[in-house]
Amino acid sequence: MFSRHTETGCRESLPGITQKTLVFGTNTLMAEFRLKKGSQLPRHSHPHEQTGYLVSGHMTLRIHDEESDIRPGDSWNIPGNVEHSAVIHEDSVAIEVFCPVREDYLE
Repeated sequence: MFSRHTETGCRESLPGITQKTLVFGTNTLMAEFRLKKGSQLPRHSHPHEQTGYLVSGHMTLRIHDEESDIRPGDSWNIPGNVEHSAVIHEDSVAIEVFCPVREDYLE
């Protein structure tokens, strides 16, 4: 499957946080997140394993009890059902892959 860049398909999931599903298959889904400076991703969990990469910006990411200062080029993995949260320090772009496919991210 191929997916071409478009300006459509974005949705605001939380104030200052916009997500866009880029492509998905049988087992994985890849999404782009645009995060505005000052926004926060509250502590939450979901059954999906989540692997991410910060393209640009700066944020603090907390996974369970571990916190890390995340800069462009840094990546992370969050096991399913593990609580995590983030504070966005600069406008940021992150790419994340979820397994299994997040049905709630499909149009």
